[in-house]
Amino acid sequence: MKLIFERSQPGRRGGEPPRYDGLPRAEVPDGLRRTEPPRLPELSEPEILRHFTELSARNFGIDTGFYPLGSCTMKYNPRVNERLVMLPGFAHLHPLQDEDGAQGALELMWRLQEILAEITGLDAVSLQPAAGSQGELTGLLLMHAYFADRREDGQRRKIVIPDTAHGTNPASVTMAGYELTHVHTDARGNIDVDDLRGKVDEHTAGLMLTNPSTLGLFDENIEEIERIFHGAGALMYYDGANLNAVCGISRPGDMGFDIVHINLHKTFSQPHGGGGPGGGPIAVRDILEPFLPVPAVIRDGDAFRLDDDRPKSIGKVRGFAGPFGVFVRSYAYIRSYGPRLREMSEVAVLNANYLLARLRDTYDLPFDRLCMHEFVLSARTLKREHGITALDVAKRLMDYGFHPPTVYFPLVVPEALMIEPTETEPKETLDAFADAMLAIAREAEDEPGVVKSAPTSRPVRRVDEVKAAKQPVVRYLFEEHPTREQEEIEATVES
Repeated sequence: MKLIFERSQPGRRGGEPPRYDGLPRAEVPDGLRRTEPPRLPELSEPEILRHFTELSARNFGIDTGFYPLGSCTMKYNPRVNERLVMLPGFAHLHPLQDEDGAQGALELMWRLQEILAEITGLDAVSLQPAAGSQGELTGLLLMHAYFADRREDGQRRKIVIPDTAHGTNPASVTMAGYELTHVHTDARGNIDVDDLRGKVDEHTAGLMLTNPSTLGLFDENIEEIERIFHGAGALMYYDGANLNAVCGISRPGDMGFDIVHINLHKTFSQPHGGGGPGGGPIAVRDILEPFLPVPAVIRDGDAFRLDDDRPKSIGKVRGFAGPFGVFVRSYAYIRSYGPRLREMSEVAVLNANYLLARLRDTYDLPFDRLCMHEFVLSARTLKREHGITALDVAKRLMDYGFHPPTVYFPLVVPEALMIEPTETEPKETLDAFADAMLAIAREAEDEPGVVKSAPTSRPVRRVDEVKAAKQPVVRYLFEEHPTREQEEIEATVES
């Protein structure tokens, strides 16, 4: 497929915007003004339309195929959610609209807060954080505020995280100004409680834990972990990235967690591929409610309003009250299930265990347990015996028409393949995926060259991901722009 600049022909024109006489001209400062016109592609309108239509047809998404990306919960997003978010009263609502003219939106936000409080088993919710990572940072800032209010902030400087944690956890700890304390995983995939006991003391501010973990396992020692942290006066933070496994079955608040962030864009259907909008609301126990961000959405009699009168609040963590379009989609998704929301998680767990049962005898299983909504396999035997890595397996899956799962995470599992089918996939799709994984394992033994050269049926073959990340070409360089032939020659020379 040609780039749009390669399609360009001098003198070709599409439509032009109308020109109006008498409008004031915006003068560009001399220092910012171009000395010559930009080199833009020149095409007719049909050619432009065909180019972008062809590009769109090459996209892979949940609407076109199975997306078993472990730890990301890429589930189907019902179209009714998109219809609802485009209702004029929602889509055209200005963020500075007076409260009297935004009662429907405020009521939806308040009701979503109440639902999330019930799901998490906690007392209060702020919808402000715009993503899970910002929810993490907000939770750690709440810890700061809580301990500062108790005059303990200078003493409690350490946050404990397991070695299976999401990569954003240690980053958030550092951004919040805390010190990181790692704790190991035991032979069954739980937090190593013996290692933990020696690392929690009066200097510990809290724990950051995903439960079920990134291994797809529910921690069997969660009650003991709660006793250790609360016994030391520390707080417990729940990374809600894997909440899709437990909705309606167990609640983080009942496990002893004091702070929970919820990934609306994972658990409750908001699309989040390609760095799109997300939502990371934070739910807290009552002792932390005074410190939540402002404005808080509250019910005042029969009306709803924004409350800024929170003297202990950590302030705003983003503009306005949060990513409203995400709230509409998530609220619609939750209400569509109603009291049956538990079924969402039950089917997600069932699907994951079905796939695990089909694949466990062919790929290595690091921890021999039933999984939750996702599971981690290892390709280490394939690598040792046939030279086939987890990356090779992932690339070959593309030839079978499947998006690859997460690879090389969590870091505690060598040659990791992290698979999450979600609740939205039927058995036929799961069987087709399992059949492809089993076929690749056979190919690794009989035709390893086929696997190592994959993908062979995609528009782009195997690329040098490291070079692409470190030396990206993000603009067209015209006469100096590398051709595909040049790139192939360079790759051959380097190899």
